[in-house]
Amino acid sequence: MHPDVSADLADLDTTLKTVEAVVDVEELQTRIRELEDQAASPDLWDNQEHAQHVTSQLAYAQGEMRRLTALRQRLDDLPIMYELAEAEEGDAASDALAEADAERIALREDIELLEVRTLLSGEYDQREALVNIRSGAGGIDAADWAEMLMRMYVRWAEKHDYKVEVYDISYAEEAGIKSATFAVKAPYMYGTLSVEQGTHRLVRISPFDNQGRRQTSFAEVEVLPVVETTDHIEIPDTELRVDVFRSSGPGGQSVNTTDSAVRLTHLPTGIVVSCQNEKSQLQNKAAALRVLQAKLLARKKQEERAELDALKSDSGSSWGNQMRSYVLHPYQMVKDLRTELEVNNPSTVLDGNIDRFIESGIRWRMRDTSGE
Repeated sequence: MHPDVSADLADLDTTLKTVEAVVDVEELQTRIRELEDQAASPDLWDNQEHAQHVTSQLAYAQGEMRRLTALRQRLDDLPIMYELAEAEEGDAASDALAEADAERIALREDIELLEVRTLLSGEYDQREALVNIRSGAGGIDAADWAEMLMRMYVRWAEKHDYKVEVYDISYAEEAGIKSATFAVKAPYMYGTLSVEQGTHRLVRISPFDNQGRRQTSFAEVEVLPVVETTDHIEIPDTELRVDVFRSSGPGGQSVNTTDSAVRLTHLPTGIVVSCQNEKSQLQNKAAALRVLQAKLLARKKQEERAELDALKSDSGSSWGNQMRSYVLHPYQMVKDLRTELEVNNPSTVLDGNIDRFIESGIRWRMRDTSGE
């Protein structure tokens, strides 16, 4: 085997070992077993939200394990491919060597794609992604372009076995869509897709122009982390002040001769709730707790909405700015304007093959954040 090939295989092995260490294969295997046990529970679907979370997490973990296992197997097979090529003669040797070299190049790309996942360490990177697409300038062509973009992301998710849940689509009058909102429901989707945020530009011969003129269209992509909320708020006893008093009726008259009414004060927020309609102090306290939990949940949702708005503002540097151009005429090219990555086959990109753009975008963001 040529020394350069041996050195390259050793480098690939080092990179893959780093990925395996960061992912923690043993921990991943343990996680899969735990999720499989939960998924096998006969009462799993008694709580549909929990069941969907378990099955989604399990599918993602199994997919990660399959990818890691397949990469390791391919890397182990490569030296054998080179040995077989050396054993051949003439044209057969050249063909076998070319096949081994092609596999080595393809394997490096696939390992580097998985390596990118280890760079996702932002506060929200592990969340699922909420993607909003809006048609911009360009009329009917822009609406059609927005629909093409949505198809591109959905196809990308399907290729990776990521579940997509469409929340809303607003169709344009003639063709295409005005806007669409959908979630990509797998871990790390926000960290992965957040680099896709910005304005996407399409240049092509308009299929809606009977004179066959070239048209430039714009569509905006916004990516947000899915907010994690619960329907139940735990309130530690240390955060509550409980006061009891006698229930009062119209005009302040005492309705009850015992101190059965309850007033709860949530010390961290100052929210005060009282209940005096039930017959016993215990019932009044339970009812007051339910009201307090509802108030705290509403407050939490307001804070999360404000947090998302802040995230939206923080990432506004790319929102409204062109980040990628897709040219179908007069030449064929897709170019990322931040990373300078170019691909000369737009049809494959629009069919969902955007991993190279995502990878280069994440690396670009890491360099930009670290100030390199």
